[in-house]
Amino acid sequence: MSVSPPRPKGPPLNALRAFEAAARLGGFANAAEELCVTPGAISQHIRALEAWIGADLFERRSQGVRLTALGAEALPGFATAFDAMGAAVFGLRSAARHGALHIAALPSVAQLWLSPRLPVVRAALPSLHISVSAIENPPNLARDLFDLSLFIRPPTGAWGEQVLAQDMILPVCAPEMAAGLRSPADLMGQTLLHDALWSEDWALWARARLPGISLPTTGPRYSLYAIALEEARHGAGVLMGHQSLVQSALDDGSLVAPFDLAVPTGKALVLEHPAFDPPRADLARVLALLGGQVTG
Repeated sequence: MSVSPPRPKGPPLNALRAFEAAARLGGFANAAEELCVTPGAISQHIRALEAWIGADLFERRSQGVRLTALGAEALPGFATAFDAMGAAVFGLRSAARHGALHIAALPSVAQLWLSPRLPVVRAALPSLHISVSAIENPPNLARDLFDLSLFIRPPTGAWGEQVLAQDMILPVCAPEMAAGLRSPADLMGQTLLHDALWSEDWALWARARLPGISLPTTGPRYSLYAIALEEARHGAGVLMGHQSLVQSALDDGSLVAPFDLAVPTGKALVLEHPAFDPPRADLARVLALLGGQVTG
């Protein structure tokens, strides 16, 4: 007579994934955003994992959570394991999906920088199907199923990164408005347009070019940079332009830079691919094509 006693059960994979994401990202809300669930779901998964091991992995405080010594000790092993799983999934997907490419990009970059350059890529690779997802935060390419990401952010020096241009900002406006701007101090009497994502741009520029002067913080605000740019074209006010995003408008004359006073933000336009292996041939070709279209 065979004996088949019940085998011990391990914790659910979702609970392990929730712990690793929360530990790596420093909180339940950040983990929830990455895993596309609610913070409450992350908390529930971690409670279940803590109940399974009989010990706390996080200290709960009014200001948030912090890893316990046990949680900090466990994190590196789980991070390595999920990175390896991500690499395996990426490899399987790449092998099975020839002719498809998925790019994640900051909405403004997708609209103003990437979109005008895609025709060149399609002409060079006509059989390649390119999808673009406009998202606010850079994806984790070790986990998320994107082939490329394109964001204005601080470079990290990671192996898969390619810095396309340093992020420089400068005021831009319609030509008719520029006629009344002889020096940066003249901005005090103008309507300043503000982007919600880069709300500190004007203050950053003013500290470098107008020391001791505080520019007005009032003025129209936009959640989409492309709308702010169109409003600047139509004479609604002066926009703080990110040079890589407004260069085409400067080239065609629909916007002008009244002062040749660009300021670096410390960020860059960064193109990144997953750093698992050398990129496949079509991905390498896309990297070269986009990297060769930096100006304009």
